[in-house]
Amino acid sequence: MATINKNFTKLATGYLFPEIAKRTKAFLAQNPGVEILRLGIGNTTEPLTPTVIQGLRRGVEKLASGDTYTGYGDEQGDMRLRGAIAGVYRERGASIDPSEVFVSDGAKPDSANIQSIFGAENVVAVQDPAYPVYVDTNVAAGRSGGYDQQKGLYRDFVYMPCNEANGFFPDLPAEKVDLIYLCSPNNPTGAVANKDQLRTFVRYARRTKTVILFDAAYSAFIKDAQLPRSIYEIEGAQECAIEINSFSKSVGFTGVRLGWTIVPKALLTEDAESGQVHALWNRRQCTFFNGASNIAQEGGIAALSEQGREECQKLVDYYMGNARVIREGLAAMGLTAYGGANAPYIWLKTVNAMTSWDFFDKLLRETHVVGTPGAGFGPSGEGYVRLSAFGHRAMVEKAVESIRKNFRA
Repeated sequence: MATINKNFTKLATGYLFPEIAKRTKAFLAQNPGVEILRLGIGNTTEPLTPTVIQGLRRGVEKLASGDTYTGYGDEQGDMRLRGAIAGVYRERGASIDPSEVFVSDGAKPDSANIQSIFGAENVVAVQDPAYPVYVDTNVAAGRSGGYDQQKGLYRDFVYMPCNEANGFFPDLPAEKVDLIYLCSPNNPTGAVANKDQLRTFVRYARRTKTVILFDAAYSAFIKDAQLPRSIYEIEGAQECAIEINSFSKSVGFTGVRLGWTIVPKALLTEDAESGQVHALWNRRQCTFFNGASNIAQEGGIAALSEQGREECQKLVDYYMGNARVIREGLAAMGLTAYGGANAPYIWLKTVNAMTSWDFFDKLLRETHVVGTPGAGFGPSGEGYVRLSAFGHRAMVEKAVESIRKNFRA
């Protein structure tokens, strides 16, 4: 008889974002006609740039002619795009070969799928708070003993707390772990790791044969030139780190879907020599994936052209302008918030020791602003709410003004 994967039943009830939608819908039902000001889910809002649109159109037009029609592409991605991505890394001082670049349909699926090439017995460590996909997919893979409702965490995972005391960047795990998830700029806290902090983790990983899964999806939002945009800016990282990135936020491809993962051939594990992990990921992609959309990849190639990068930087600057409006507005009200300087997320501390969900409800009820409760990102997220800079400027300004006028501390 057919049976289910019971690891899915270990997942905590209610995924974070559907629960937000549920509460917002209920509020609207009780308050018809109220305008909801959304600073919650990080979904882009601004139009794609002209050069990117030209690239996408070029991809469509190719399909309209027998001379240029393309069916399946390479599972690893169009070599023109892989070469362009490798070129960006070279600018940052990282020697990445195009063959080490795997183009995909986004950072989220890659963050989920990458764990499948590692053993089920691997011990997982995550930054806490963390983007839910890191934790949930490892639960579904059987690496957790289940959810501890009282503590708000999954058994058998190692949580690396990120809080005010450590500047929202974690200390090294006290025990031996096998896989470490790091995200910088961090979603949800908006904190960005410096080179010394990443160097500490790279040294640990090389010494213990641990693999770092480094999510750099928001690297384009780093303004400070002293801060690393890639873990491969750290010497030795190619022996211990896989990096995941995305076109979603920097180009506006949240719905178009395009990203990439770097799996260096030099990567080592306790039971795999150079080249083996790279070969496993290649096999996984060839077996489970038919490659990213040819149309989307044409858009990605255009986005990485000189003109495309110039235009997309203006898009990034627009969202960071939103972040400044939120950050400065909250500070003027005397509220404590972090992030928003080199990342599109602001980590707002609740008032009067309120829980994240209670503060979410308070913001919604008093100001009609929707944020994202920090507790949904892990136990160390309790007491915070994430605000997103993705949105139209007028809406962001209206949301901040509503908080200023209507929020009662």
